[in-house]
Amino acid sequence: MAAATERADELVREYLLFRGFTAALKQLDAEIKADREKGFRVDKIVDQLQQFVQSYDLAALRDYWSYLDRRLFSRLEDVYRPTVNKLKTSLFRYYLVHTVQTGRNDKAQEFFLKQASELQNQAEWKDWFVLPFLPAPDSNPTFATYFSRQWADTFIVSLHNFLSVLFQCMPVPVILNFEAECLRSSLVQEENESLRHKLFALQAESSRMKKEEVEVEQVVMHHKLPAYVANMDRLGDSELDMTCSQRGTAHSLQSRGGFLSSFLSQSKKSPSRPAHPSGASPTQTSSMLLGKKESTNHQSAKGKEGAVSSKDGKSHFSGLAGESSSLQQRQKRLQEHGKERKELLSKGTFQGQSAEKKTDISTAEMEPCSELHAEQTETSAKMPASNAEAVGVRQEQPFIVLSQEEYGEHHSSIMYCRVDCSGRRVASLDVDGVIKVWSFNPIMQTKASSISKSPLLSLEWATKRDRLLLLGSGVGTVRLYDTEAKKNLCEISIDEDMPRILSLACSPNGASFVCSAAAQSPISHMDFSAVSSGGKSMSQVPGKLLLWDTKTMKQQLQFSLEPEPIAINCTAFNHNGNLLVTGAADGIVRLFDMQQHECAMSWKAHDGEVYSVEFSCDENTVYSIGEDGKFIQWNIHRSGLKVSEYHLPSEATGPFVLSGYSGYKQVQFPRGRLFAFDSEGNYMLTCSSTGGVIFKLNGEEKVLESCLSLGGHRAPVVTVDWSTAMDCGTCLTASMDGKIKLTTLLAQKS
Repeated sequence: MAAATERADELVREYLLFRGFTAALKQLDAEIKADREKGFRVDKIVDQLQQFVQSYDLAALRDYWSYLDRRLFSRLEDVYRPTVNKLKTSLFRYYLVHTVQTGRNDKAQEFFLKQASELQNQAEWKDWFVLPFLPAPDSNPTFATYFSRQWADTFIVSLHNFLSVLFQCMPVPVILNFEAECLRSSLVQEENESLRHKLFALQAESSRMKKEEVEVEQVVMHHKLPAYVANMDRLGDSELDMTCSQRGTAHSLQSRGGFLSSFLSQSKKSPSRPAHPSGASPTQTSSMLLGKKESTNHQSAKGKEGAVSSKDGKSHFSGLAGESSSLQQRQKRLQEHGKERKELLSKGTFQGQSAEKKTDISTAEMEPCSELHAEQTETSAKMPASNAEAVGVRQEQPFIVLSQEEYGEHHSSIMYCRVDCSGRRVASLDVDGVIKVWSFNPIMQTKASSISKSPLLSLEWATKRDRLLLLGSGVGTVRLYDTEAKKNLCEISIDEDMPRILSLACSPNGASFVCSAAAQSPISHMDFSAVSSGGKSMSQVPGKLLLWDTKTMKQQLQFSLEPEPIAINCTAFNHNGNLLVTGAADGIVRLFDMQQHECAMSWKAHDGEVYSVEFSCDENTVYSIGEDGKFIQWNIHRSGLKVSEYHLPSEATGPFVLSGYSGYKQVQFPRGRLFAFDSEGNYMLTCSSTGGVIFKLNGEEKVLESCLSLGGHRAPVVTVDWSTAMDCGTCLTASMDGKIKLTTLLAQKS
């Protein structure tokens, strides 16, 4: 970070010099010389502290440590406060040991005189007040460790490491991320280039393998048959001609004597049926005949021989008997090569024969259903065009929908649906007070289920122990529910006069949570007609905002709400919990400093109630959705400054209406999150009447650009969530019919 700071200082100097701001340049140089943070260089900060110790300047040492505490250490989470206190104690002990080692007992006594009021009640300093009066403190077992060189070196190294980690992890302005972003961009480009080369190599390998497969298939399907197989084909043709001439002789004999048919056996009559299918050539017919079993030929030959021998006394059969003997000779020649022909045909030409047979069969079957075939052909002709169009649209979309699943365990309208910090489990709450905790990876499965006797109005995951759920009721209580043990760990009462717990938000460090309590509304949220006709009675409902400790479950403080106590509808923390943004029923957005526990700024954001608020990904702005149907981006560095403003349809902001038969109408006011961002903050997921809709955020345009409609719902979607904890983004959309759609998206990087 020190190198980035030095580089940024040089860039600012160059810019001021370019613009001619010499006065600002001189002031910048003067402040850099007097910089007490030493440009975030840890070695210089440690050297400054050691210099104060060696010069016995206790006042400067205390002042410099107080400055570091106020400027740096106060921004840390509460869990690091004991570490800061231990380092402060070790620094003062390091100072005392140095005074004793150099024989300056007067400085040691001065230290205790000035620090007595602060140290006398601390147990770790109880034995140190006698240090200036000991003749040989380095040999005393209580202090011997601190006079060793090893302890001093360990302390300096620990202080150095602590400051290094602090500077490495603290949030920095955008200008200091310039070099890191450049480096990251170059690394990503190199990675993309290497992946592109790998892709080209794989495509070349795939095309080469496909060519080899095609060549192998061509060799198998178009191989040359041996010479004797070709002769067998000609032999089959001559056999067919001979059979046809024999059939003609038989018909001529039958015309002269009708009694001949009574002596012919059934095996003799069967070959006399037409052997040529319509449109088949003699060669194809011979192939089909030769493909039959040889046993049939034997039986027909024996039948012929028996029929002729039984009638040898008659002169009508003399010509037929001669022809039958020649047929037997040719039949023997066929039998000699039968086995070899079968083997070759089964290996090489079996597929071709099967195709010919299927073609002949399908020709007969297609005639009755020619119209259906024509419709199928027309449909198949249209499909490639539609597929091409769909592919073209999909390539332009920023996300690819990998899957969409439905969770249908709820039987009433959903109020809240939230993914935990790990992105593995979902907690959902409906208007009947049914809580479901379920996982979706690898399969969708319910992990815990509970039904509340009292109405529930809010739900939030605990951050550090993500197995815990905070549940706010409509009777002034907050419950801590263990999703693995499937039981309530505790239940606390907030305020009897403020029974409605409208919103819960747990700090990122998990040490505390804020709770919004409100009085009973004079107009029920289910009375849509009164609200739609009468305006804004809800804005007068009083409320309070409280901070509670998660471990002890005790109230820490109550925030001041100006100009008057009002119901807070929605709350959200930033990434480290130092800032809290709230949206109230009076249309005011308030930003709280969680270090000082006071309202840093507030402004009138909407006409009517504020329904949902969230920090942007860079946390320089906040977004809000209000009753007036506006989606507005606000700059948190200047109170009330709009960055962008968009108008959303009523189906995205509420109230949500589900109509049915006979004039049935169900109305639900917004409770859960109405919008959610992707991992980079460039796209936003909102509600709609048929499913979630993803918009692209662009501050230059006055109209939101719709990029993708998730769909899948038959009832209005009332709350959404977008988890980016896994590699693929998971979008949750919950509707008034109790259905929750889980859509997995893959971002297309341009």
